[in-house]
Amino acid sequence: MKNRFEICPATELPPGERKITKLNGVSVGVFNVDGDYYALKNDCPHQRAPLCMGKVTGTTTTDGSGTVDWKDEGHILRCPWHGWEFDIETGQSVFNPHKVRARSFETAVESTSDNAHEDDSEANLMSNSCDCGVSGDEPPVDTYEVAVENEVVVVYL
Repeated sequence: MKNRFEICPATELPPGERKITKLNGVSVGVFNVDGDYYALKNDCPHQRAPLCMGKVTGTTTTDGSGTVDWKDEGHILRCPWHGWEFDIETGQSVFNPHKVRARSFETAVESTSDNAHEDDSEANLMSNSCDCGVSGDEPPVDTYEVAVENEVVVVYL
């Protein structure tokens, strides 16, 4: 069974930002990459550097013709000690993705509200039993859209 850790409200970790925290004694970096959240162990597999302290960047690629292209801006984490690059989304290394990877963890954005999925049956019963002489599809009261605002970033270890 995985342990659930609330990291911070989603609004406190905007795109391009990271938060490094200890979870059960393990240092973990949580990243917001274009609105999606990822977590990596703050430990480079090369020489145990604090990986999540590294620069978030992109990387170069070539098709073999001598042309070099820049790609994955904001999706690559570069180790602060020796420059090894890792894909933030998967933990796979850029130079050897089949053999070297940083440990990654499951993340989610969840509602912190206990009544976010409140049962509507009582409200429906009350509106259907109203004998107020109003006909048609419109309710006899003002209605308002509701949005979940209390979302929190969660990591499962």
